[in-house]
Amino acid sequence: MNKNDFVIPQGSYLLNHSVGRSLKSAEQHFHQQFFAAWQNENKEPWQQWLQGVEAFTSSLAKLFNSQSELFCPQVNLSSGLTKLLMSHPRLQQENCKVLMAESDFPSMGFAMQKALPESAEIVFIGKHEDLTDAQIWQSYLAKNDIDLVFISHVYSNTGQQAPINEIINIAKQHNTLSLLDVAQSAGILEVDLTKLDADFMLGSSVKWLCGGPGAAYLWVNSKQLSLCQPQDVGWFSHQNPFEFDIKHFAYHQTALRFWGGTPSVAPYILASHSINYFADLGIEKVRAHNLAMLAQFHDQLADYMRSPIQADKCSGTAIMHFGEQQAAVKAALIAANIAVDERHLGLRVSAHIYNDQQDIDTFITAVKSALN
Repeated sequence: MNKNDFVIPQGSYLLNHSVGRSLKSAEQHFHQQFFAAWQNENKEPWQQWLQGVEAFTSSLAKLFNSQSELFCPQVNLSSGLTKLLMSHPRLQQENCKVLMAESDFPSMGFAMQKALPESAEIVFIGKHEDLTDAQIWQSYLAKNDIDLVFISHVYSNTGQQAPINEIINIAKQHNTLSLLDVAQSAGILEVDLTKLDADFMLGSSVKWLCGGPGAAYLWVNSKQLSLCQPQDVGWFSHQNPFEFDIKHFAYHQTALRFWGGTPSVAPYILASHSINYFADLGIEKVRAHNLAMLAQFHDQLADYMRSPIQADKCSGTAIMHFGEQQAAVKAALIAANIAVDERHLGLRVSAHIYNDQQDIDTFITAVKSALN
């Protein structure tokens, strides 16, 4: 059973939209790949460390069905987004327009506001709009002459899943660049970059991929790579980092042109282990298990559901609000040692591959006891 592969604390952990649980084998893997060369050998450990980062991009290529050279490690999504926006000529032209949703994670909006030219315009899809409906995206893309559409695959506070295939196809019809954010979907919803053919993608490893913080990534379509000239560069952005000619700089031919100065390696070594785990397991298996767990929430607590129910519209997270009894339900969950969190629409509850029937039954029982 997959639960035996993970470090699971006492109680029911249903916070997988926030931080996924660590694999039991992660600590040993990290020691072998990070500490062993550093502590046990009488030479500098960079060769082995950089091999660990290459393993990270290779694991992403396997997970997302793409090429490893199109991925570049990033410390977080905001940094990756800033680098990308400042690198592309179309996104630095006067009066460029970007489309995103008011429901996007605020950090993405902050980065947009500062990295785009002062003359740029950000068009927001309103919070009242149904982001699961491709026609909503069509209506905005058709009338606004958009240069870039920013698409969150999953909206963390609403539990909605955007129809990414349809949106990206619509964007192509309108000659609009597409940027996909998979921070909340990687590891729970399948993304095939070869079939999808988006222009750019950003993601992280801390949530459903169970890889810990600090291991974000930027993917650039090969059709766009040569157009991108990052401004935030360092010696690892160079085609030959060990050339050591301060007067000569040439962009790396791969997405590593977005890397920068001396890199952090520990987060990527740690994350590659869990990403490979899920790539080998198969995201379709993880999603099937998740949907089976969600179906029980939908069936037993339908009156309180605030997130979509249909499989093609819902994320991996159920969002529930219990009205005047919200505080009582929260207290009951805390007393039962059940880990969830809350946003403005309600409690966020996420079941992963290592959650089992007991976790679901315990949650439903605690909620119903508070409602009676």
